[in-house]
Amino acid sequence: MKRFVVVLVYLIISFVLVAFGSNFNQDFDITWGDGRAKILENGKLLTLSLDKISGSGFMSKNEYLFGMIDMQLKLVPRNSAGTVTAYYLSSLGSNHDEIDFEFLGNLSGQPYIMHTNVFTQGKGNREQQFYLWFDPTKNFHTYSILWNPQSIIFSVDGTPIRQFKNLESKGVPYPKNQAMRIYSSLWNADDWATRGGLVKTDWTQAPFIASYTNFNAQTKTKTNNNPNWFTQSLDITGQERIKWVQKNYMIYNYCTDSKRFPQGFPPECST
Repeated sequence: MKRFVVVLVYLIISFVLVAFGSNFNQDFDITWGDGRAKILENGKLLTLSLDKISGSGFMSKNEYLFGMIDMQLKLVPRNSAGTVTAYYLSSLGSNHDEIDFEFLGNLSGQPYIMHTNVFTQGKGNREQQFYLWFDPTKNFHTYSILWNPQSIIFSVDGTPIRQFKNLESKGVPYPKNQAMRIYSSLWNADDWATRGGLVKTDWTQAPFIASYTNFNAQTKTKTNNNPNWFTQSLDITGQERIKWVQKNYMIYNYCTDSKRFPQGFPPECST
């Protein structure tokens, strides 16, 4: 009997690892880069590379309509000025929906800028930017997108940094009908990325490399049709954490840019 229990526990653990383990070979396709993107360590690690000729990118094999998406990234080290590492969810077409993380490179010793945006029905213009409170090039850190019918929550290492609520009742479109794939790319954007394009890419530092590991996607399934994350919202602690991040590390918020919206801010800004 004891042996049976041990075997049963082992089978359960093995099933959980198969169901939730990260394997880039199974979960993603390399989409461009002519060999610059690599899946390593039996699918546990993926790297993107950028040189003067080309960057590289990948996308998920699966589409997601709502989910809890986690990815650990280690960003381009040293002088990464001019480079952009993008990690985002997106549907296709001119009226696409999109949920963005973008990391804008820097000169050595200066902080990365983490850029976030939300597109609904082809319209974005909802940028918020932050400095990170750690060096994102030294170790892997977890960047998460919780997307459910109530809200989109961006988090870093479990700390929520931004929430975009479903405010359709106020006439604000919300992404809820189009399934999205996960995309990531590393590319040269020195015409705008670092100090508005004033700092150009130093190609003597190439190749620039960003690394990815421990991908996890929680989605609705036939056997789990009402997961916790599907109705999850920010509790009081989460709301306080967002306030802390935005007070200390936010460097741009479209909802306070009066020059950009002289006729009045978008309706979601009033909340």
